[in-house]
Amino acid sequence: MKKVCENWEPVLQTTTYGPEYFTEFEARAKQASAEIFRVKTAVEAKEIIMNLIKFTNAKKVVSVDNALQQASGVNDEIRSAGIALYTAQADIAEHAETADIGISGVEFGVAETGSVCQDAYAIESRLVSMLPPIHVVFLPSSRIVPGVEQAFDIFSQVFHRGYLSFITGPSRTADIERVLTIGVHGPSRFIIIAVDEPVSGGVA
Repeated sequence: MKKVCENWEPVLQTTTYGPEYFTEFEARAKQASAEIFRVKTAVEAKEIIMNLIKFTNAKKVVSVDNALQQASGVNDEIRSAGIALYTAQADIAEHAETADIGISGVEFGVAETGSVCQDAYAIESRLVSMLPPIHVVFLPSSRIVPGVEQAFDIFSQVFHRGYLSFITGPSRTADIERVLTIGVHGPSRFIIIAVDEPVSGGVA
């Protein structure tokens, strides 16, 4: 899978970041209508996702694998439950538009805005994050920078080509008669699972 940066951790270490910024990040993200769950281990995230699938009666999931998701074992659990799961690029391209839930990873959070940064160079990452009505992301809870300035400092070190995005809450627009509407141009629910457990692999 294409990535703007194959290993974000060393780049993050060149700026200010850490779990001490998580409280502000969480508050700002919730103000933007994001739903946040913080868990100690990746395996705990599996229960959150399986409950989400159950209560939304989801039948189809598209997913871009990341290290935390792999550590959680959620893919096997989804398949065992008889839910259709698509992870290959071609399958995601075919099924993302009709999927109930999209799952992906993000590289870090921004406390100032409650946003997350996603390395979305790969087209499948963009499809998973934009087309299903529910988007779930795995975020290492220690990877929080204090502000947008630090985020762009990081971008300046890694970005030569590709696609990086900030995601702040679910999709919203007020284009029509200035009435705020959620989910018209993207997911109507945005769920962040912040994991305390450090997971090796270089990518979130």
